[in-house]
Amino acid sequence: MNEDQQKPGSEREERLAKIALLHEKGIVPFPSVTNKTHDIGHVLDAFEDLQKDEQEVIIAGRIRSKRTHGNLSFIDVEDFSGRMQVVLSKKECSDPEQYKPFVKLVDAGDFIQVRGKVFVTQAGQRSVMTADWTLLTKALRGMPTDHFGLKDEDERYRRRYVDMAVNSEVRERFVRRAKFWRVMRQFMESKGFLHIETPTLETTTGGAEARPFITHHNDFDLEVYLRISIGELWQKRAIAGGLEKTYEIGRAFRNEGSSPNHLQEFTNMEFYWAYANYRDGMQLVQEMYRTLAQEVYGKTTFEAHGHQFDLADEWREIDYCGEIMERTGIDVMSASEEEIKNKLKELGVEHDAASKERLIDNLWKYCRKDIAGPGFLVGHPAFLSPLAKRMHDDPAKVEKFQVILAGAEVGNGYSELNDPIDQAERFSEQQKLLESGDDEAMMPDWDFVEMLEYGMPPTCGFGAGE
Repeated sequence: MNEDQQKPGSEREERLAKIALLHEKGIVPFPSVTNKTHDIGHVLDAFEDLQKDEQEVIIAGRIRSKRTHGNLSFIDVEDFSGRMQVVLSKKECSDPEQYKPFVKLVDAGDFIQVRGKVFVTQAGQRSVMTADWTLLTKALRGMPTDHFGLKDEDERYRRRYVDMAVNSEVRERFVRRAKFWRVMRQFMESKGFLHIETPTLETTTGGAEARPFITHHNDFDLEVYLRISIGELWQKRAIAGGLEKTYEIGRAFRNEGSSPNHLQEFTNMEFYWAYANYRDGMQLVQEMYRTLAQEVYGKTTFEAHGHQFDLADEWREIDYCGEIMERTGIDVMSASEEEIKNKLKELGVEHDAASKERLIDNLWKYCRKDIAGPGFLVGHPAFLSPLAKRMHDDPAKVEKFQVILAGAEVGNGYSELNDPIDQAERFSEQQKLLESGDDEAMMPDWDFVEMLEYGMPPTCGFGAGE
């Protein structure tokens, strides 16, 4: 609690005093029982019928504004479904003694319940005329007003609930996000994929190159990691065990920097598809993204980060090495670390890369920001993708694809490496990177190599997040 909120005469102190007065008048400031019969959105949708039938409604919500003129008060009440004006008249109250406590002791930010009939004001405002009201929650702190809002970005994230309460677009984003994952799940199920659950705690992180969170398992007395992928190596074990189409939607954790494109904790979906390769995956993913766009947003055309793109357009293929060469003049297959460092410096790209692999990644990120998409990034060097299968006609590269939209990578897939000898060699290279100080390199999982020795069919895997 800050000092201003503890000072005599502060808003919080005034509201605490009102709670004492409410108790004196026998008004419970935090009751548990409500009698709500209608959402506000329902009242607005059925307004004419409710008015014609003179049907009584009981609505409940937060007071967003309150204006009193003598024996008449106008209140804007909001619930999840909408906002509506409520009129409180001393003359129309079933108990006129209810009016004064409302005027004196109820504030914007409080939650109330109102019983009454709908009507249209002289100004043409659809409203509820209050017969009686019930206080549901007395707020000790006032909410920001619609006019001034919550402008400070840090404050918005620290008090997310306040941001949600005053900004309907933030609440709508939560609804849209829930719909996104519902549609994603429906799409995967419609394609015959089986949802499975894989461990969140691992003794070896796998499936991505990222710095993990470390915690301690008290019962086993050992260090474990929060997963950095959605069970990639576990899902591939399931494929080897006889399942042919699996997917999982879950949380991943990466102990690294934050940006508009990166969070330490986020939701991802990963699928694994036996007897399919990266080309099959590209077709399925293109259909998935178009379906998500239509079902969640009702459109395929978007603007983001200064780019416009249409998911209904043809998705062009972008060659990883070719794009970097064209944009920077660097051949990542042959350039030295020093050459790449000098180029990054020339381009003004700040980095703390600990290996050539990470230097190249920074060079690519510089290039991708200008690609609007939609497109598939292909032709990745094998040394950047330790779990992807090599191209048969160019073993220095892998059968991998990444979805590029608005200058960002928003999906990653490949033909899964199922050659245990090659996988062991790639893990050995990753181990060298770890030992050299690259804490984003992949931890070798030798049990996974043993699984591959038992045999895993050709498989395509893909992951995408929110």
